[in-house]
Amino acid sequence: MQIYCVGGAIRDELLGLPVKDRDWVVVGATPEALLAEGYKPVGKDFPVFLHPRSHEEYALARSERKTAPGYAGFVFHTEPTVTLEEDLARRDLTINAIARGADGHLVDPYGGRADLAARVFRHVSPAFAEDPVRILRLARFAARFADFRVAPETLELMRGMVAVGEVDALVPERVWQEIARGLMEARPSRMIAVLRDCGALARLLPELERLFGVSQPVQYHPEVDCGEHVLRVIDEAAATGQPLPVRLACLLHDLGKGLTPADMLPHHHGHEMGSELLARQVCERLKCPADCRDLARMVAREHGIVHQALALRAATAVQLVERCDGLRRPERFIAMLEACACDHAGRDGFGSRPYPQRDRLRAVLAAVRGVDAGAIARRLSDKSLIPAAVHAARVAAVKAIGPAADG
Repeated sequence: MQIYCVGGAIRDELLGLPVKDRDWVVVGATPEALLAEGYKPVGKDFPVFLHPRSHEEYALARSERKTAPGYAGFVFHTEPTVTLEEDLARRDLTINAIARGADGHLVDPYGGRADLAARVFRHVSPAFAEDPVRILRLARFAARFADFRVAPETLELMRGMVAVGEVDALVPERVWQEIARGLMEARPSRMIAVLRDCGALARLLPELERLFGVSQPVQYHPEVDCGEHVLRVIDEAAATGQPLPVRLACLLHDLGKGLTPADMLPHHHGHEMGSELLARQVCERLKCPADCRDLARMVAREHGIVHQALALRAATAVQLVERCDGLRRPERFIAMLEACACDHAGRDGFGSRPYPQRDRLRAVLAAVRGVDAGAIARRLSDKSLIPAAVHAARVAAVKAIGPAADG
């Protein structure tokens, strides 16, 4: 029995990055041998075991064979005769197909170290094309390792996978899982760029693909189109450490611009309604969590009026808070403001301009929440007057915090 540390842990060590999790492969062993050593079985599709003390995952060396379309159509073969090189051959990228033995010796049969040095994503073998999830994984890695490029032959292989419909076999839950992880990396725009380059974006997120090539209003950044603007916005969200719901909202906030009639360009008046509809459709299709879905819809619908916050009358600002359920969900309202700030920064460079609209609407929210609706209700004998009285008190509270073009 020989045990090797494999995959991402070795890759990150060689890149000088911290290692979070270690995966191990066991060569020349049987499930019975590992059970006898105290390992606990956890694998359903193939033998994976937890170490009795470290609880790290140990998998028996295995090879695999494609038997059906999609990412689940594989048969795995695990026998003591399966070699380390055979196990590494089934992995996606050369940089993930490096192993280290107990003596510290590196086993690198497919040139992973050379590709790390060259900053290249390269497939290990043509078997890459048998699993469409690998397209998503490579795109996610591009968001993490932003200075890496995709090898031309790997890009061509990915384009071929899209052309024959492999990407269409991906289930929504897995697509969402990989996109969500990619959005949380340092440069999420790189994930979208790779998906575009290979043609997968048009299959997975056609609503987003439509934005590329659609012109922006000249007062934004005329040198980029609507799609490039979105890439700037999601990178701004990453640079400012925003949580996943905000990053998804940034990705989906402008989808309605892809529906703008050609004779209206470069203007996109009223696109927010279409943006909200498309954001909802995307979230439902990908089965996004409720917090992500709700914020994405809100940002798509409201970002235009949020950008006008300094010119809003007090009553209009109060209506915005009420419409967004800011009284019960203040944290979501504030998250919307953060997404809008990212949108603003993405117009002409990361964080290049202040965004006083955020501070203004934070103050509006605090003023509205400071109104004691219960006290107002207790003073009124005619209960039908309560809603109007509470709203009027909220408007007065907003006026009291200072002018904002409330003429």
